[in-house]
Amino acid sequence: MTEAAPVATDRDAALVERVRAGDQRACARLMTWAERNDPRYAAAHRAFVGSLGTAQRIGITGPPGAGKSTLVEGLAEHWRKTEDRTIGVVAVDPTSPFTGGALLGDRVRMSRLVLDPGVFIRSMATRGVFGGLARATDDVADVLDLYGRHTVLVETVGVGQSEVDIARSCDLTLVVLHPGGGDTIQAMKAGLMEVADVYVVNKADMPGLDRLVQELYDVLELREIPEDQRPPVLTTVASNGQGVAELADAIDGMVAERRASGALDARREENLERRVRRLVDGRLRRDVWETQRLAEHLHKRLAGSGTLSAYELADEVLDVYRGAGRDQDPSSNDPSLPDTSPEDSA
Repeated sequence: MTEAAPVATDRDAALVERVRAGDQRACARLMTWAERNDPRYAAAHRAFVGSLGTAQRIGITGPPGAGKSTLVEGLAEHWRKTEDRTIGVVAVDPTSPFTGGALLGDRVRMSRLVLDPGVFIRSMATRGVFGGLARATDDVADVLDLYGRHTVLVETVGVGQSEVDIARSCDLTLVVLHPGGGDTIQAMKAGLMEVADVYVVNKADMPGLDRLVQELYDVLELREIPEDQRPPVLTTVASNGQGVAELADAIDGMVAERRASGALDARREENLERRVRRLVDGRLRRDVWETQRLAEHLHKRLAGSGTLSAYELADEVLDVYRGAGRDQDPSSNDPSLPDTSPEDSA
């Protein structure tokens, strides 16, 4: 049932080296492999994973309308102008109901960055994946790291009540809110209060700023987080650049502090463990349901099975998958299924 690990060919290795050397078209191609779940990407990843870890990955999430894209654009412009830092942007957009692709709304809103050769923007569709991210977000961020981007900004779609996966993919997570939107309650419902490393109150020129900031402090007080460990609350007006430089400095300072203390390595290890679990879950799910014997057994048992428990059927399927002994294998007495006893396979 298991697949052999893919092996990178010379051509795959050449593509990786082109990405490492700064070839934009090669970078885009490798990202496409990742998004399409092409086996060549897994083989290539084994070849370049040792080169990763240089780029700082900053996640930006929050309710729709908070100005996340404008803030991403402002941060990228600031770092480009002050440090000539190269930037990668992964913009996770809603999925088109017709083509399944990204609607490209974020790319349109970041129009000032499109022509900057020091900024690489990749729009991705969620394609039904919950958590505010696309399935291949981590892989695309890896490619941008290989491509030599100093900072990778990952912007999620407007989050719902369970879409907080961004914290499991990045070194630092910004939760962007705005006055007048009932954002504090929405953030609590979405679990954002638990995942934020920095709170950014954008559109700070709107009425209700002081109230929202105070509500955030009140919520943090209720959570009984020690004062020196509480996420900072910063204000910005991203449309005119107000507060963006201070936010950029705070991000760099927090990443540097965590790198020095070892907290950054610990977080990356946790994120890697979650990523491995997601990959294993996905492969096992595919392995189970693409196995003909399991599908045939389930369909056979479903015929006239109105009184059977779904839990009972699930246990039977798992028993077959695990290769249970003939006495315990519920399919062993089913003549319609192929016999796969050790004697026959020898």
